[in-house]
Amino acid sequence: MSRIIRIFDTTLRDGEQCPGASMNRDEKLAVAQQLARLKVDVIEAGFPAASPDDFAGVRLIAEQVRGPIIAGLARATQGDIARAAEAVAPALRGRIHTFIATSPIHMAHKLKMTPEQVLERAVEAVKLARTFTDDVEFSAEDAVRTDLDFLCRVTEAVIAAGATTVNIPDTVGYAIPEEFGQRIAHIMNRVPNVDRAVISVHCHNDLGLAVANSLAAVKAGAGQVECTINGIGERAGNASLEEVVMALKVRSDLFGATTGVETTEITRASRLLTQVTGMVVQPNKAIVGRNAFAHESGIHQDGLLKHKATYEIMTPESVGLTEHNLVLGKHSGRHAFKAKLEELGHELDDAALDRAFVRFKHVADQKKEVFEEDLDAIVAGETHRIPETYALAHMRVTSGTDAVPTASVTLTVDGAEKAATAQGDGPVDAGYRAIAQITGTDSRLTAYIVQAISGGTDAQGRVTVKVEDGGRTFTGQGADPDIVVASARAYLNALNKVVYWRASRARMTGP
Repeated sequence: MSRIIRIFDTTLRDGEQCPGASMNRDEKLAVAQQLARLKVDVIEAGFPAASPDDFAGVRLIAEQVRGPIIAGLARATQGDIARAAEAVAPALRGRIHTFIATSPIHMAHKLKMTPEQVLERAVEAVKLARTFTDDVEFSAEDAVRTDLDFLCRVTEAVIAAGATTVNIPDTVGYAIPEEFGQRIAHIMNRVPNVDRAVISVHCHNDLGLAVANSLAAVKAGAGQVECTINGIGERAGNASLEEVVMALKVRSDLFGATTGVETTEITRASRLLTQVTGMVVQPNKAIVGRNAFAHESGIHQDGLLKHKATYEIMTPESVGLTEHNLVLGKHSGRHAFKAKLEELGHELDDAALDRAFVRFKHVADQKKEVFEEDLDAIVAGETHRIPETYALAHMRVTSGTDAVPTASVTLTVDGAEKAATAQGDGPVDAGYRAIAQITGTDSRLTAYIVQAISGGTDAQGRVTVKVEDGGRTFTGQGADPDIVVASARAYLNALNKVVYWRASRARMTGP
């Protein structure tokens, strides 16, 4: 019988710490619901003590997401642990994940504590967490650079104190697979009570080895892998969930292990995270990149035509990737539209469906072919919808080799129409200047990215922008066959998030 490796997804906690990847509560909930469909074992929903907004996000997920264990991160302090316990309390299965650094460099320079003080604090933290829940995870931060004897002492002590999972993280991405596997094997063989807890690993990708290190740990006996969708995370990111899961599935003969992940939901999870964060997946990214199942070489194409297994070790369908067939057109009705969305896994209420159908008709009138990627973009705004303080009503742009780019924009602002005209360095810049006039924003645009959602000159364009406001980065996205209109929608989406965030903060902090 294969061992079942638990998949602990930290996209919403460690992944969100990636610069530019912050999400609001509704976006976090949408991602968490997809993670539940993916059937991960644990969702680390956030760091409740970090901010009121983080607490509210974890609490919302604990209240509404069923299936996976919902975990909250906490430093090894009384306040953090109590806050995490409160946040995950509504979950059917809640976990407190507490941590403290154990490496000499962290203990001496960051904590200014002795090893004995750290050991005592770790034990106290686990015991306190156990008063709130029976599911407690402890992490020895910077475990790879921790003295191995001390790491074994800490592991044994926290298990004795009640930790049901002990995480051995490569916090700074320093490990090499052979070395990391040996470290895990040493813990498995030396800690006398290790059979009373699951040994977990959490690897960072600073040397590009996060997935390799995670798999080496599984081979050595680890029972849980902590990872993120698309490998997002601080610095170079975390171990990529899709790569870990598919490696264990494709090479189950070698590892003697598998997971309970529903792999056909992987592509959808990847696309959703891209839509929410604006962080584009590189074309040659394993499993979920646009070219992951593309074959241009004549030799490869010939082999595939004769037998797919000649050059494909897994099928596109196994990760939820379908062929880019024409699915709908301008004559398609609401019923067919709804049925296709359900086939793609989108569940919208009647009001959201009506709004999405209007956008579909707009796209279908401008395009001959409407693809599945187009539909994903059309409904993206409904799966994690926020209130629209600003909405695009009308836009007219003039530009050319002998004309000064000029944009006339009309927005609906809290139900009333307001208009402005502005000139710029190009049509998009002119549109953004007009929008800035109407909204009075002083936000700073820090990134502007354009992608074609599907092929052809009539493809929908997806625009992703990032704006900085109050020291926080907000991601906006917009899609339309007209790239200037898509740009305006993306900018307005980001500004609406700024307004929504400010209102949320005001509600949480009070007058």
